[in-house]
Amino acid sequence: MISVDRLCRSFGSLVAVNDISFEVQKGQVLGFLGPNGAGKSTAMKILACFLEPDSGTASICGYDIRKNSLDVRRCLGYLAESSPAYGEMTVGSFLNFVCDARAIRGAKRRRALDRIVPMCSIESVYHQSIETLSKGYKRRVGLAQALIHDPQVLILDEPTDGLDPNQKYEVRCLINEMAGEKCIIISTHILEEVEAICSRTVIIARGKILADSTPNELKEKYQCSLDEVFRNITSSAQAAL
Repeated sequence: MISVDRLCRSFGSLVAVNDISFEVQKGQVLGFLGPNGAGKSTAMKILACFLEPDSGTASICGYDIRKNSLDVRRCLGYLAESSPAYGEMTVGSFLNFVCDARAIRGAKRRRALDRIVPMCSIESVYHQSIETLSKGYKRRVGLAQALIHDPQVLILDEPTDGLDPNQKYEVRCLINEMAGEKCIIISTHILEEVEAICSRTVIIARGKILADSTPNELKEKYQCSLDEVFRNITSSAQAAL
């Protein structure tokens, strides 16, 4: 459902994404790992059609991100790193605004809201303005807008950032519940989270893919914890430079 073909993106002299290729199928949860500045968020923004690549391309649900960006956005749910939203809106008005943007109307809208509000545990803040919410609740609202149209593909950049341990557990359970029916990419720094919910792991540093395997296969290959695997791979790449 996601096919990435030699994507490249630079910002001046900084090469953020350097000739990366990979595929993700329905039923897979791909953990996209890397140190800060590795190129993860840039790659995810390109897949979500927020940035154009300098070269290469990708397709999502058969739609090319360069030629069919509107079709890509229709079948995609995207949670950005900072959960951007309109602070003066209430949670309810913001989700209705998202429904307007996605042409979800009438009974279909009521069903979508009835499904997503309890799913993301935001009933208690539904009538509260977004600017007054805690970071954790803002993250939940961001997740709700990504899920409200029940997309086939999800791209989630640090979905549990700012959540307390109980909330993190709830979000992980939610992702596991959806995993069989969707194609999901998750960026995270929490390696425990990768082991809990990801069926595959891509490790990226300096814009290049250094590993693409399952968490268990990586641990078996390096005979150490996933945390140590991550440090070994990314530290070696840094030393080589």
